[in-house]
Amino acid sequence: MLCKLLALAGACAGLAYTQGRGATGEVTANLPAQKIGPRDLIAIQVYDSPELTRTARVGSDGYFRLPMLKQRIKAEGLMPVDLEVSLAKALEDEGLIIEPFVTVTVAEYSSRPISVLGAVKLPLTFQASSPVTLLEAITRAGGLAPENGPEILISKTQPGPNGEQTSLIQRVPVKALIDAADPDANIVLTGGEEIRVPEAGKVYVVGNVKKPGAFAVQDGAESSVLKMLAVAEGLVPFAAKQAFIYRREGNGAKNEIPIELSKIMDRKSPDTPLLPNDVLYIPDNRNKRLGMATLERLLMFGSTAGATALIYGR
Repeated sequence: MLCKLLALAGACAGLAYTQGRGATGEVTANLPAQKIGPRDLIAIQVYDSPELTRTARVGSDGYFRLPMLKQRIKAEGLMPVDLEVSLAKALEDEGLIIEPFVTVTVAEYSSRPISVLGAVKLPLTFQASSPVTLLEAITRAGGLAPENGPEILISKTQPGPNGEQTSLIQRVPVKALIDAADPDANIVLTGGEEIRVPEAGKVYVVGNVKKPGAFAVQDGAESSVLKMLAVAEGLVPFAAKQAFIYRREGNGAKNEIPIELSKIMDRKSPDTPLLPNDVLYIPDNRNKRLGMATLERLLMFGSTAGATALIYGR
């Protein structure tokens, strides 16, 4: 008799355990409560109704269905506790359950993507299961890459006054976020944001220098011919006394600016400033030099390889 009672108790315990796990047989994660959005996965538990206890994926239109319910249930924009009230009312209105006890949790967020791309080490997209800061998002992307520019752009699409989607862009200075640790720059992200880290502008130094290549120039930072020659480790023998700056203007026009390199080196002429995307070309002293079109074609093969070809490919 005692053995039978123990067996019956064990069967009841197993049944209760199965009902507690839900119809899918999986334990769902209980993530921090946020407003539910399209494609989110929600876990629904209806007390003493295992046929209604299950997970459901919210559709792209913000609605989902439950078995035996004629009406579709709207979930988008609701907190889990609000959806519990809405779902309980639907079950009672259709006469399925009297005074139902409903619990709703979020098992997976899919409506809150945050993308981090550009000059970061590991570009990625992740779901914001809870609010994250801008620094946390950049940390998930492995941090800023060495070629990062001076600003971080954060864009987010949201409904405008007339109902149309509008995109808002915030600019966050890297120095304020990283160096100054300004708390106002460490923006809180809730999902739906796209973080872009543009690369810094570059100056291309080609021709008769020891280390030709493309060198980063931060916007707003001063760069000049002498500074770029120092980064390129100086001139090689037989460099010409005159150099050229090739610059593309905002209207698309191309300018060739000759500079007296020997006078700048001898401090008889002021140093010449350079702008991002300038090409500083130092020909040899045999009066042979390349035009801008040829330089652009060479630079298409890669900043360093193309620049080196100007010396060794003759």
